[in-house]
Amino acid sequence: MSILSGVKVVEVALYGFVPSAAAVLADQGAEVVKVVHPVLGDPVMGIASWGIPPGTGGVMYLWESFNRGKQSIGIDLANPKGRELLSRFVREADVFVTNFLPDARRRLRIDVEDIQGENPRIIYARGSAHGPRGPEADKGGFDGVTYWQRSGIGSALGLEAGDRPVGMPGPGFGDVQAGMSLAGGILGALYHRERTGEALVVDTSLLAQGLWAMQASVAGASVTGADQLARPDPERPRNPLNHQYVTSDGRFIALAMLESDRYWADFCGRIGRPELASDPRFIDLEARATNTFECTQEISAAFKQRPLAEWVTVLSEEPGQWSTVATVGEAAVDAQAVENGYIETFDFGGANPLRLVRSPIQYNETTVPQVRAPESAGNTEELLLKLGLTWDDIIDLKTEQVIT
Repeated sequence: MSILSGVKVVEVALYGFVPSAAAVLADQGAEVVKVVHPVLGDPVMGIASWGIPPGTGGVMYLWESFNRGKQSIGIDLANPKGRELLSRFVREADVFVTNFLPDARRRLRIDVEDIQGENPRIIYARGSAHGPRGPEADKGGFDGVTYWQRSGIGSALGLEAGDRPVGMPGPGFGDVQAGMSLAGGILGALYHRERTGEALVVDTSLLAQGLWAMQASVAGASVTGADQLARPDPERPRNPLNHQYVTSDGRFIALAMLESDRYWADFCGRIGRPELASDPRFIDLEARATNTFECTQEISAAFKQRPLAEWVTVLSEEPGQWSTVATVGEAAVDAQAVENGYIETFDFGGANPLRLVRSPIQYNETTVPQVRAPESAGNTEELLLKLGLTWDDIIDLKTEQVIT
């Protein structure tokens, strides 16, 4: 179901945050035109991220992740003729998205007053590092520092080996969270425009998204007066059924049975320790909390008796909440994820297929097939012909290095 069919989006953005927002809109049926520099393109294509060199497996995996479903045109916006070409796209569009810094927006004449001056009905959406106001509004940032560390996420996780702050778990982690929020803001603005005719300016930032993710911790720290919420002692959880246990093969089972009294007796029988259910030390949540170290040790000893695969079978009928602690590779082929169409696999002819996660929203349980990302500036001629330019016009623009 293409709920945004007919919606036209112009993107002037780089890296992952704002491009991922436009990718969400493309997944939902919008026509997204990504404008890149005709020579430099998008720097994300040349990044060696998480030790994966660009082009591994014959694919630019970050480019594909953030730019699927779009069309791409190469235009030099610093050239007056290139800027006029952008104006022609803007005048036909519903949404303009950018993450360019204020100085660059002013220099290229793509700030709010420029774009909405050319099309008063266009929604102007911008993603920034720190927000549109304040002393650092003009300062750039990336999710690894602004979303993750500045918001308190990294410090809340404590220190890893070597006494360093914990870093993000993977590339673009904060970018796609913030991108989803920006996409949601754009959808709200489209709805508002349909009701009122007013075209809004939509803003979010990496800092805002990081703080949003930490909102319960921020509230908890404020009411306790603490600078940081205390992390639970891993050997003394208040609720032993809300904990992680290691299996005989070194894997982990995570339990999250918050209503532990509801599940306790049946769980004890399931793990082969029915006597624990009637043990006075563990008879209810308060008793288990008082004797948490002993209770946790008993459960831990039981889990160490079997490998992960056997525990998955044993717990398959468990009504309480639990999960394996999956690797990324395992999550990508999770049967539940596959059944719901959360992941789509593309074969690029390399040794391994490329798996892309679809936008996590479905309408009427319908999954929209993904379209792979375009080549950088790969739709330039096609898009200009649709604008009404002739081949002679296009050749002249190429000769003048206005377009790719």
